[in-house]
Amino acid sequence: MDFIIDDLAGPKIIQFLEEHIEDMKSVSPPESKHALDLDGLRNSDVIFWSAWEKGNLLGCGALKELSPREAEIKSMRVSSIQRGKGVASKLLTHMLDHAVTKGYQIISLETGSMPYFEPARRLYEKFGFDYCQPFANYAEDPNSVFMSLQLHNSNQKMDK
Repeated sequence: MDFIIDDLAGPKIIQFLEEHIEDMKSVSPPESKHALDLDGLRNSDVIFWSAWEKGNLLGCGALKELSPREAEIKSMRVSSIQRGKGVASKLLTHMLDHAVTKGYQIISLETGSMPYFEPARRLYEKFGFDYCQPFANYAEDPNSVFMSLQLHNSNQKMDK
């Protein structure tokens, strides 16, 4: 599996992210949809990766810098035909390794509270994320849960 820093210009990744936004619209009310659109993901405070194998797009994820010590996971998604094959764990490991390299101390995220998001919550729990209060510009929302992970030092390795 290859991870590339993606410029979000290719038709495969654009379609993939459009499907992601549509999925989020189908399970989250508009006031609770926090997924970034293409313009938001192209922002200079976001680094976006896509995961590929033999020309097939497997998944994607992004880190948005909130401060020099904190970042937020955005737009984690795995292709429906690749789910359950470890792609999300490898992608999350890659992103967390990058976060350690950048010197971030806290990685936070928002995900849905509905059953649809249960696999995502289990993945984050497996990696040591704890439930927390809303962070950054988020507010309490019954459709959202918030999680964070403390990165203790630059030698911390994510082996999940």
